[in-house]
Amino acid sequence: MANLVPAVTFIMVVSLGMEKLNLRTKAGKAKIVGTIIGIGGAMILTFIKGVEIKMGSFHLNLLHHQNDVGSHSHATTISTGNTILGSLYAMVSAISYALWLIIQAKMNERYPTHYSSTTLMSFWASLLSTMFALCFDRDLSQWRLGWNIRLLIVAYAGIVASGAMVVVISWCVHMRGPLFASAFNPLVLVIVALASCTMLNENLYLGSIIGSVLIVCGLYAVVWGKSKEMKKNNQLVPSQSSNEFDTVEIVVRHVVDDKRNHNSNNGLSNTSQEVKDNQDSLEAVQHEKQSEYLQNQEV
Repeated sequence: MANLVPAVTFIMVVSLGMEKLNLRTKAGKAKIVGTIIGIGGAMILTFIKGVEIKMGSFHLNLLHHQNDVGSHSHATTISTGNTILGSLYAMVSAISYALWLIIQAKMNERYPTHYSSTTLMSFWASLLSTMFALCFDRDLSQWRLGWNIRLLIVAYAGIVASGAMVVVISWCVHMRGPLFASAFNPLVLVIVALASCTMLNENLYLGSIIGSVLIVCGLYAVVWGKSKEMKKNNQLVPSQSSNEFDTVEIVVRHVVDDKRNHNSNNGLSNTSQEVKDNQDSLEAVQHEKQSEYLQNQEV
């Protein structure tokens, strides 16, 4: 059920309007087809075995089995008795993980600091995990760590799984969205299959290889479709900005025209004032000449 995380995330983001189907474009079709192929490959890798394939090993067995028959019968009894409950828990886990990716996308819009948000999440998760563990196991001997594989597991889970991985996922969700980040989830099965056959001396089957190839192909289709959408969105930004600049240019031209009209009106008013002054000066000169002529006549 955990392999359904991309499908659950896809349904949620489309329902919330965070992603568009765009069935008429190649990018939209690639995302849908890639998600379906990835889920199908994960199902094939999990449920179909096929022919056993011999593969090289590191000759490193981290788990030393001692009573193989008893442990196998005990595991079989547990799996058959709690199949429904386990499937329900797995489905709840897939839904919770998809919701967490969507919450990360919304939180990054208002609080885009990935390191401090990861620190806060890890702090509260450690408190809840401690309370939950004390309710089910109060044996203090189980809490002691020695120089063995338990210390390595705790260190890896704290540093890599809860520290670096959450920061990288938050950054990926912030840059590409929750659907893009969830598409990489089935890739974990490929890594686990390779690690188990090389480090834990487990068998590798043909179904695992076919499922791994389908998971990689589906992942590539989703990544290709998302990259095409990002390029298309980036190409739309310059056209909008150029329209804004054109509008500003038109406004500036109107202001220039108004200034020119204002200057021309001022020039006309100044010209008319000069003509009026010249007429007044001519009349004054004529009046002086007439007065001089009359004086000469009297003499």
